[in-house]
Amino acid sequence: MKRVDAAGPAPGGLLGGPLSSYDDLSRASDLYHRVFRYGVDGPALNTNLLGALRRNGGSTVGVKTPEGRLVGFAYGFPGTDGSARYHYSQAAVVDPEFQGRHVGRLLKLHQREIALDWGEHRMRWSFDPLLARNAHFNFDSLGAVGIALQEDYYGQADTDRVIVEWDLDRDPRTLWHRPTAPPPGRLGPADWGRPIPGAAGVWLPIAGTLLAGDPESAEIHAQRPRVRAALGELFAAGYVATSCVRLDALTAAYLFRRGRTTDG
Repeated sequence: MKRVDAAGPAPGGLLGGPLSSYDDLSRASDLYHRVFRYGVDGPALNTNLLGALRRNGGSTVGVKTPEGRLVGFAYGFPGTDGSARYHYSQAAVVDPEFQGRHVGRLLKLHQREIALDWGEHRMRWSFDPLLARNAHFNFDSLGAVGIALQEDYYGQADTDRVIVEWDLDRDPRTLWHRPTAPPPGRLGPADWGRPIPGAAGVWLPIAGTLLAGDPESAEIHAQRPRVRAALGELFAAGYVATSCVRLDALTAAYLFRRGRTTDG
C-alpha cells in the first residue's frame, strides 16, 4: 500500500492501495456488510467475484491503519451506457470510527489510478439525491459533477440515484474546494424541492440530513417526489450538479449550472 501524492500527507499515517489477497478481500467484504448493516438476507459481496474484477478491468482498493487494520474499501468495474465508456465505482465504505478523516478521498484517488492504468478516462458512480453529505463529497470535495437522474435505480421504490461523472484526466487538486457563491436569500424547509434561479446558477434546496430514526425522517422522505421531479427537469434542460452546500442545520442546497463541465 502507498500514499497518493495528489492527496498530500495521509492523515494519521493511513495507507491506501489495491487489495489483492483473499484475506484482504474477505476483510473488505466484512467491512462492507458491517457498515451497510446488511443482514443475512441482504445483498452479498462475493470475495471470488472481487478477485475476478481485480484481474479483468475492475478495482478493489482499501485504506489501512499503520497497524494493518482495514478501515476503508471501494470496488468498481468497466462500464458503458451504450455511448460512453467509464470505470463504474459500485460502492465505497468507511469504518464509522474513521469517517471524516479523508478515507473516502483516498479510496477514490486509488480507484482513479487503477482506472487510468486500465485506459479509462472517466469514472461514474451513483448516490441517493437526498444524502446531502454524499453530494457535497462528490461535487465539492472531489470535483465531480452530477449528470443524470435514474429513477428507481435498483428496481425498487425510493432508490432514485443521481449519476456522478468524474474526469480522470484532470489533476484532482485543481478541483477541490472550489468556491461557491451563496444562494439568493434565506432558504428553508418550505423551499425543499423547489428550483430557485440565482446569479451562480439554479439552486435546489433539500433537507440537510437523512438519518435512520430521525424524528423528522417522514417529513424528509416526503420531499422525495418533489426532488425527483425537479432533478428530472434540471437534467433534461441541460444542467449539471456542481455543488451541494449545507445552509443550516435543516437545509442544504444543490447548485446546478448549464453544460457538462467540472470548471468552478
